This record gives sequence, structure tokens and C-alpha cells, in this order.
Amino acid sequence: MAGHSKRRPHKPATVSPTALPAVRPRVAGLDVGSSQHWVCGPARDDDPPYVRSFGTTTDQLNALADWLLTQHVESVAMESTSVYWIPIYEILESRGIEVVLANARQLHHVPGRKTDVSDCQWLQALHSCGRLRGSFRPSEAITRLRALQRQLGNLVAERTRCVQWMQKALDQMNVQVHRAVSDLTGATGLTIVRAIVAGERDPARLATYRDRRCRHSADEIARYLTGTWRDEHLFNLASALRLFDALDAEIAAYDARLLQELEALHPPDRHEAPVPPHPNPAKEKAIKARGEQPARATLWRFAGVDLTRVDGIGAGAARVILTEVGPQLTAFPSEDHFVSWLRLCPRTPISGGKPLKKRRNGLGANRIAGVLRMAATSLHRSKSALGASFRRIARHKGGAVAVFATARQLARLIYRMLRYGHDCVDIGEQAYDRRFQVRRLAALTDTAKTLGYALVPNVATG
Repeated sequence: MAGHSKRRPHKPATVSPTALPAVRPRVAGLDVGSSQHWVCGPARDDDPPYVRSFGTTTDQLNALADWLLTQHVESVAMESTSVYWIPIYEILESRGIEVVLANARQLHHVPGRKTDVSDCQWLQALHSCGRLRGSFRPSEAITRLRALQRQLGNLVAERTRCVQWMQKALDQMNVQVHRAVSDLTGATGLTIVRAIVAGERDPARLATYRDRRCRHSADEIARYLTGTWRDEHLFNLASALRLFDALDAEIAAYDARLLQELEALHPPDRHEAPVPPHPNPAKEKAIKARGEQPARATLWRFAGVDLTRVDGIGAGAARVILTEVGPQLTAFPSEDHFVSWLRLCPRTPISGGKPLKKRRNGLGANRIAGVLRMAATSLHRSKSALGASFRRIARHKGGAVAVFATARQLARLIYRMLRYGHDCVDIGEQAYDRRFQVRRLAALTDTAKTLGYALVPNVATG
């Protein structure tokens, strides 16, 4: 019987990723992991690649940064693996080392066996040849705002789930508050829910809690407030209400902290400047009614432009946009680059001169694109030029295409405002329709001319 031979110790495999000339010799590649990072230092003449591994604790990350500095590394390329890249990214950035956050798609099809050792060598080799393009990451100040805003979005989503749980408990008891009032979280709806949790069961008594601005009378509301009042559903309702109140308090705290962080970034010349009046008095009145005027003024002083002047963009949407990318869009050379980064441009894959079958873009849209889509949806009844454009596209190509196209128009307007300081002026629905008819007539005239015909206006005779 043959004896078992001892296994040789594993050695880092060396690869020869590319024969392209190096344009940046002092660069490194970093493969990010949850418990270990592999880093490949600058290439050395007639020597194998210099690959080392480091742990993920803070002192080990500092040791990794020290080692890179001893190797005179100017730039490091890494992949954005989950959230494990953030601590080492921030440490390297604080040490003055340029960090290129490469997209994992760019290394998905590299030849050879895919291992942690080979990945860091490929990163170093491709980065030294200038073949990697870094992903967009805002400045340190905007990154702090973005972290707060994203967590605020998570809290808002959880609060929405609590509202759905309250609605479900009420429906199971056949207490049709959603028919009595339009918004369960409004003044009338929440007052009725709190009274039910407190022990009130009389429909007539519950109906007296209606707000004076409510369109339904007390008698109409009382018709929908007779329920079965089962104990298990009442317990679920009380639990959802407690969670709703706790999340509402956390959201208020995040709103205050975001405004505080934004005020700290105000330029000195706009620190106390009054916000210019809104060109749409009705929208400005609605912003004040929702209590968003302080946020609008803070965002204007921060960015220098008022994004709420764009139809469909409120103070909340403007805050998401500014906390994601900041007030400067110099990282995007043109508005086409910005729209492409938002994934609001149509996919037109072509191979061999023929269009390929379109498939869903698996990368998904970012948070700004989602906000712009929501803003575009709100324009279906707007009397502005954007509203008229939305309805025209929806008539011919459907609502989904209209939302996509209108979100792209909003992105272009926002880019021009933030990059060049352009002012957004709405020409109105009628002016847009007239301009569209002029373009349509010019197109029809050119088409008739190419076919050898001439259009003659139909003048009515008196």
C-alpha cells in the first residue's frame, strides 16, 4: 500500500498578468476581504511580485499603510467588496495615498485561476498600466452627510412598515380608518389610532377627534369606526404605534443633525443670506406648510442654487441629491456622463451592426435615480413644461418610458444648475406645446419635401 506523501506548504502563486508597459510604476493592488487583505507592491526588476497579507484590525490596517509608504507607493487600486473596503480606504486616504476604487466587473474576466493572491497582482498590474478606472466617491465632508442621509432613509422605510402594520391590524378588526381619512399618519388618523390604543371604542366618540380641516363629517367618519376589537389585534396595533413613535423621534434627530452638518459647510458669504423667493408661490406655500422651509434655506446656502425650483423636486429630494454627490459635479465631464452614472440612459447594445436582445441591467439604479423617478411620477398632472412632456411621452410610449425619460430630463437640469449655476425657469405647459408643434411642423415639412411634395396651410374661407 502506497504511503501518503506530505503536502507541500502553499506558496503564493506568481502570475504574469500583462506585458503592457507600466505608466505608473509606484502603485499597488489590494484584494479586500472580511478577515484578511492581500496587497501586491510595486513590481521589481527580475523579481517575483511582492505580495503580503495583513489582518483587518485597526493596528494591522495602519501597518499595511506604513508598509505601502515604505515601498513609496503613490496610488492603490482595490475592489469595493461589501463594506470591508471602507476602513482601509479611509486610512489610506488620511495617509495621503491615492485610492482607486475599481469596479469588480473590470476584473471578472481576467484569465487564470481567481484567487486572493492573483487578484491583488492583477489589480497592481492593470493599475500600473492605466487600465483601471476608479468609481466616483465624494469628498470626506459629503461622505459624512451621505452616511447620515442613507441611515435616515432606512429609518423612513422602517417607519413606513410600521404604518402598514397599523393598517393591517385595523383592517383585521374591520376598523376602516383608511376610508374615513386619506392618510393614516395625518392629524385625524393618528389621533384616532392613539385613542383606540388608549381604550376608546365608541365610534361617535372617536369621530369627534377629527381635525377641523378634514373633509368628512363626524357622522361619516363614525360609520367606519365600528370594529370587532379583538385583543391580539389591539396588541399588534399598540406595538406598531410604539415603534412608529420611536422611529419618528429618531428621524427628527437625524433631520436636526443633518441640518447642523450642512450649516457647518456653509460658505461665509452665504451663512446668513436670505433664500431668494421661489418663482412658484404655490410650491413655496406647500413647502412652508410641510415645515421644509428651514431645510430649503439650509440647502440653498450650502449649494448656492435652489434645486426646489425644478418642478417635482422638493426639499427632501434636494437633500438626497446634495448629500450623495455634493454641490460640485466636476467629477462628471458632461451631463451625459452624469446621466450615464445615474443609469438613466437607455441601453443600446449592438454587435456586428445588429442590436442585441435587451436584458435587465443587473447593476440597478442608485438613490438619486430613485428620487428622480419619484419626482417624475409626481409630474403627470403638472401644468409645467416637464408635465406636458411627461404626458406627451406617456401617450405615445407608455407611463414607464415617460417616467424614465422625465427622470433623465430632471438629471440634466440638476447637472446644469450645480455645475454651471444655471437658473431653472419653467416656460409653462402652453409654451412647451407651441414649441413642440413648431418642431413637429418643421419635421413634417422636411419629410414632405424629401418625397417631392409641399405642405400648403388649410386657410378657412369666410
